[in-house]
Amino acid sequence: MTTQELYNELSNVNHSREKRLYYADMVINDKDLIPKLLEIMFWADDKASPRAAWVFEFMCKDNIEAIIPYLDSFTENMHKVHLDSAVRPVAKICEFLATAYYSKNENGIQTALTKTHKERIIEVCFDYMINDEKIAPKAYSMNALFLFGKDYDWVHPELALILERDFQMQSSGFKARARHILKKIKKV
Repeated sequence: MTTQELYNELSNVNHSREKRLYYADMVINDKDLIPKLLEIMFWADDKASPRAAWVFEFMCKDNIEAIIPYLDSFTENMHKVHLDSAVRPVAKICEFLATAYYSKNENGIQTALTKTHKERIIEVCFDYMINDEKIAPKAYSMNALFLFGKDYDWVHPELALILERDFQMQSSGFKARARHILKKIKKV
């Protein structure tokens, strides 16, 4: 399948779980589609970018190790994604990567995720925290930043500062997640 054919297929993707799963399975079963899916996802101004991001998120949720050959591409370009409905899955993938990296169960992410990858993820997560993003990307970013703060001693103080500064102006969902993360930071 060419990039254009995949692009055309993505017009069938909608918010339904079934459609996202169907296309995520299609990509998992044909790994040659992954770089094409990423390419479309990084056409940040295109209406297909969010659809590609939704499929990529579901693929990563199902098989996080499928991202390994594309970690450079993903982390180099994820900052380009700016449409709200595409930012959320990118933030979620960052959280998946952090969770896999710090998992007690051995996995390929633990050896594949380099210092550069982690620093790029930290940077984009902080961007999501300080920019005018919706609650979901902020929540996923909080979790990822908390986890990466285990290895980067400057991350927890910066994260706590942002959470405390923004606390009063944010939604109840943000406040609940922020309280949880702040409590965890204080324990560390």
